Amino acid sequence: MQRIYFNDVVTRDGFQIEPEFVPTESKVALVDALSRCGYAKVEVTSFTSAKSIPMLRDAEEVMGRIQRVPGVEYTVLVPNVRGAERALESKADEFNLVMSTSETHNLANLRMPRERSFAALKEVVALAEGRVPVNVSLSACFGCPMEGLVPADVVIAWSDRFAELGVRGLTICDTTGMAHPSQVSRLCETLRKRFPGLQLTLHFHNTRGMGLANVLAAAQQGIDRFDGSLGGLGGCPYAPGASGNICSEDAIHMLQAEGYETGIDLTRLLAVARQLPDIVGHDVPGQVAKAGRILDLHPEPDFVADIRSKFA
Repeated sequence: MQRIYFNDVVTRDGFQIEPEFVPTESKVALVDALSRCGYAKVEVTSFTSAKSIPMLRDAEEVMGRIQRVPGVEYTVLVPNVRGAERALESKADEFNLVMSTSETHNLANLRMPRERSFAALKEVVALAEGRVPVNVSLSACFGCPMEGLVPADVVIAWSDRFAELGVRGLTICDTTGMAHPSQVSRLCETLRKRFPGLQLTLHFHNTRGMGLANVLAAAQQGIDRFDGSLGGLGGCPYAPGASGNICSEDAIHMLQAEGYETGIDLTRLLAVARQLPDIVGHDVPGQVAKAGRILDLHPEPDFVADIRSKFA
């Protein structure tokens, strides 16, 4: 049975575009609850400027107040050297660095060309060496809403450059929800052969309703690490109509039904997911928390017993 490792990104990627500030105590409580569900990693926050992402202005306080569970890695997004220094002081278990494989998306999202992003992240990798492992999330690996299809050889080229720097892992992101299963399958097969020593994580969005199908396609190619966001929160502001990240509990429910071992206590996780609408003040896209698991059965209506007795 293949083991799958899940990383929940709701308190960083999921919350960062929410219109109303989520209180610090709510973030801490949610991270603590997720820590007890069996996740391999929780992406807690981002050490970016408070002006850029006001939602995450409490990064140090959140990292200082969470209850760390052995076996769970607490990862943070780090945009630059200054952010890395703050993250080190907060004792992050992993740095997650981000740039796009699409030049236009990188300019729109990070306000700089790809080469400049790479140079800045290279400095962060050097600072982290011997102190904390580094993961690099490559955005828009399957498509860019402004450029179209992103060729696989572009994704491989940027992956090569970061692998040469000695990073521990790469996250291949369908940031704008443009991937489809056969495309995912081909790229995952190539990546696994080329980078056998790296942690490879897939990060999907459900913008066009193919998120879970893409997860299954990647898992069938041997990918064993995935990002997801509780309730399906999040989304890319440069993907019109984006509906957010894949929903963690929906993806985990699917994989468990397909016979994969996830290490997640789904009963506990669904209880946490059902609290999310109250935290953010609105409904969320996740389905299993609303409908229940496949075999969460309901009592039969009273009239069914009468009908059954007539045909006995």
